Amino acid sequence: MRLSQVIQVLDEIYPPAWAESWDAVGLVCGDPEQEVGRVLFAVDPVAAVVDEALEWGADLLVTHHPLLLRPVHGVAATTPKGRLVHRLIRNGTAVFTAHTNADVADPGVSDALARAVGLTGELRPMVPAADDPRRGLGRVGELPAPLPLREFTARVAAGLPATAWGVRAAGDPGRPVRTVAVCGGAGDSLLDTARALGVDVYLTADLRHHPASEFAEHGGPALIDAAHWATEWPWLADAERRLRAAVAAPDATEAARKLETRVSTLVTDAWRLHDEGAK
Repeated sequence: MRLSQVIQVLDEIYPPAWAESWDAVGLVCGDPEQEVGRVLFAVDPVAAVVDEALEWGADLLVTHHPLLLRPVHGVAATTPKGRLVHRLIRNGTAVFTAHTNADVADPGVSDALARAVGLTGELRPMVPAADDPRRGLGRVGELPAPLPLREFTARVAAGLPATAWGVRAAGDPGRPVRTVAVCGGAGDSLLDTARALGVDVYLTADLRHHPASEFAEHGGPALIDAAHWATEWPWLADAERRLRAAVAAPDATEAARKLETRVSTLVTDAWRLHDEGAK
C-alpha cells in the first residue's frame, strides 16, 4: 500500500475535522507515495518507540500524542525532536498522529479504557459532540454488578498496563460502585461534568491535588487517578483492529491484505520510579 492510502483509511476512521483547534494531527513526516508494509501503533513518539519502529522495520508509526504539537521554526538534529525527525526520514519511517480526533471518536480512546476496566453494555459520552450524540469526550457505563471502591480500584489496576505511577483512589474504600465515568488522558476539566452525571466514580489521569481535594470535599463521585499513558494505551489495539478491518475488506487490494501491524508494549509514561517512603 502507499502511505497516502493508509492515511486515507485512518482519516476516515478518525477524521481530522474532529480534532481540537489547538491540536496537531495527521501526517507528521513521510512521503505519501512511499510504500507501507508494516505499521506500529504507540502512544508516544519518543526515542525508545522510534528505536522499536526502526528495529522492526516499520514503514509507518501511528501515535496518539503529537510529535510536534507546538509550532516550530526548524527541526535541526541539535534538539531531541529534531534528531527523531532526522532518524525517521533517514530510515524511511513515516509518522501519523490521531490525538483529540481519536479521543472523541465512536469508538475512541475512552471506549477502549472503559472496556479495559470492565464496563459492559452501552457506553455514552460524558460530553456529546454537537453533531453526533454517539461521539464526544469521555464515556459513561456500568459494571455488571456493584463493587466496593477498593475492589474496582484493583480491577482498574489489573485492566491497565503497570506503571510506576500506579492507580490511586479518593473516596470511601467500601463505597459501592456501579455507574462509572472514564476519560482517557488528562481529564480534570470534566470533574464538574462527572459530578453532574451522578456517577459513582470517575476514572481519569493527571488529577491535580487542589481540584481533586476540593471535589472530594463537596461530595459526589469517588475519584480514581491512573497514569496518563496507561489510560490511553488500550486504544492502540482498537485502532489497529479498525485499520486491519478496513484493509481486509472484500474490495481491498492484495497488498492491503498483507499489511502487517503491531502494538508497542513499551511503557513510555514519564514517571519511572515510585517509592512510598518511610512506613
